[in-house]
Amino acid sequence: MTVDTVELAATTPDVEQPHAELGLKSDEYARIRDILGRRPTTAELAMYSVMWSEHCSYKSSKVHLRRFGDLPPSEHLLVGIGENAGVVDVGDGYAVTFKVESHNHPSYIEPYQGAATGVGGIVRDILTMGARPVAVMDSLRFGRADAPDTARVLPGVVAGVGGYGNCLGLPNIGGELLFDECYAGNPLVNALCVGVMRHEDVRLARAEGVGNKVVLFGARTGGDGIGGVSVLASETFDAEGPAKRPSVQVGDPFTEKLLIEACLEIFGQDLVTGIQDLGGAGLSCATSELASAGTGGMHVDLDRVPLRDSTLTPAEILMSESQERMCAIVEPGKVDAFLAVCRKWDVLATVIGEVTAGDRLTVDWHGERIVDVPPRTVAHEGPVYERPMRRPADLDGLQADDPAALPRPATPEELTAHWLAVVASPDGADKTWVTEQYDRYVRGNTVLAQPDDAGVVRIDEDSHRGIALALDGNARYARLDPYAGAQLNLAEAYRNVAVTGARPLAVTNCLNFGSPEEPEVMWQFAEAVRGLADACRDLGLPVTGGNVSLYNQTGDVAINPTPVIGVLGVHDDVRDRVPTGWRAAGETVLLLGETRPEFGGSAWASVVHGHLGGRPPAVDLAAERALGRLLGALGREGLVTSAHDLADGGLAQALAESALRYGTGATLRLAADPFTALFSESGARALVTTTDPEAVRTTAEWAGVAVTELGTTGGDVLAVDGVGELPLAELRAVWTATLPALFGSPEATVGAVPAGTVPTS
Repeated sequence: MTVDTVELAATTPDVEQPHAELGLKSDEYARIRDILGRRPTTAELAMYSVMWSEHCSYKSSKVHLRRFGDLPPSEHLLVGIGENAGVVDVGDGYAVTFKVESHNHPSYIEPYQGAATGVGGIVRDILTMGARPVAVMDSLRFGRADAPDTARVLPGVVAGVGGYGNCLGLPNIGGELLFDECYAGNPLVNALCVGVMRHEDVRLARAEGVGNKVVLFGARTGGDGIGGVSVLASETFDAEGPAKRPSVQVGDPFTEKLLIEACLEIFGQDLVTGIQDLGGAGLSCATSELASAGTGGMHVDLDRVPLRDSTLTPAEILMSESQERMCAIVEPGKVDAFLAVCRKWDVLATVIGEVTAGDRLTVDWHGERIVDVPPRTVAHEGPVYERPMRRPADLDGLQADDPAALPRPATPEELTAHWLAVVASPDGADKTWVTEQYDRYVRGNTVLAQPDDAGVVRIDEDSHRGIALALDGNARYARLDPYAGAQLNLAEAYRNVAVTGARPLAVTNCLNFGSPEEPEVMWQFAEAVRGLADACRDLGLPVTGGNVSLYNQTGDVAINPTPVIGVLGVHDDVRDRVPTGWRAAGETVLLLGETRPEFGGSAWASVVHGHLGGRPPAVDLAAERALGRLLGALGREGLVTSAHDLADGGLAQALAESALRYGTGATLRLAADPFTALFSESGARALVTTTDPEAVRTTAEWAGVAVTELGTTGGDVLAVDGVGELPLAELRAVWTATLPALFGSPEATVGAVPAGTVPTS
């Protein structure tokens, strides 16, 4: 085989190269030639193509994401945007790192492996920061629940998320499962991982120290994933699917488990100066990013890379996204100890190069130079586009189509029917079909998990310090107003953390949009980023990092803008956490916050009328902050026995879920307009129960939050004045039937916890 060397490239400038097939525009290819002063070699072209892809370079989103970097500094932020994941100080010397990323396009092509390797990739991102991964979450969206393609994709995705996470021994503590026709052909699979470490254990992805060795460890490199997510996530699908069909990565969670334990022992012995996982763009990414963020020089002998397939070309080795691989920078005197730890854990490790002086990344193959590039131009100085933007032409009409004009239920019987329809809809229905395939309590530190509003995990067994996490995103709101929609999504995640009694500290995000080459999509994206940045500033929350997923589009039909927001909070003592459901009779049910007639983008309008229009609920971040402060105080003082935020489905959904959690009903009296009380989706509201309503009212007055008494818990019905009695048995029957009727019975999963199991503290 003739090797395309740097020397050959310098003397054959007119050789035609398939830059367009690799996703590079003609002007991008010309810029690469200008950078190198010659045509690129085949291997160099492969590196630039994957690293300059939309997925890896953020070339269409960078100009907007800078807003997050301009937020005021936070006393809690230890590591911010730019590393594999952000790191937050949560007290007592503990640091937490968390991040959410997408694996949308691969999950459409190969649902199981696409979702599984999405979990594996985000876990490695957390591991590279020096942390032990302690939990995962997922946010999933599919086309219509009754569509044939949803029946193909959803079971595989859920099995992939559960299979990989369960094998790693990581509890899945929460997330979302939602449906909308806009996701047909473009499902969203957003995976979050959180890890814990001490402050002094934080690691960074930098190649520093001339003479230090570059060690590749983990699985062998294969043909799976060549061009994988870096190509798949950087183009629009046509009606038949993606034009390019690169191999989706194949995951091996048992290898990843060994890799995790090996890394943690390596960190404990202080054997690395820098570390990076191999995810999107594989070795091209790891080498160029490590060199670019370090002293700038690195040499790699590609012959030393352990292969599963000996027929791979140098370009394919550099592009392969085979999973369960890491790259470490190790001082020469520590290499033997590093390799010894890897042998102990049966992890393959090979020295493939070293850190060099200067500012070049060089790669040799069979003794010949095939790559000689400035690493920053590969990793951090790719194209940056200020794409044209235009407000969607249909937005004024959508916003003017107010659902307040839709027919409303006129009788108590119709109110009850609409209530049941919302609760039984695929979005509102019981998610046990999914969560019973996940192990939520492995490791023994899960304190709250689905169906509670947020996941809560203990991180210190002596002090009982813990963290809370929520992951939320309402795409209907964002379609009607991406600026306000992003803020409402942040507010919901903020509330979900706060109702457990935790203090919200930091934000991560996964921004899922259509093609950036569509001006209307770019306008939606820019508005969502602007809204999220402004809301984070008002709430005092730093953005620690995240992910942008573009080209979620089939032909010229884009998904609804879907900014998925993760919020991290801290519990000083998880024994004070507040659960979601009603447990006992005789407790007072209180509504915190104010309800207005706001139905734009509501579940009621969508489920009952198939309608999307109007304006989303008004954003009141001061009210959200006041409610969060109140909920934290109520939790710490033990004044509430349950708390549930009000969001999608409004009070109707919250009442049903609170009653069904432990099978306790209530007798309730709503406001003069029971329809608005049940189905409005006004923000900054929560439903709580208490044995001391006067103390709650006093505390709420201090926080500046309105309180409305709704009634008393007890019995086996929801008896609502002006609506009627809704037996819990009937409510549970419709709530639990939806997903099994659509997707059948899930296969038994090893380690699954039966629905309704309540962990002890």
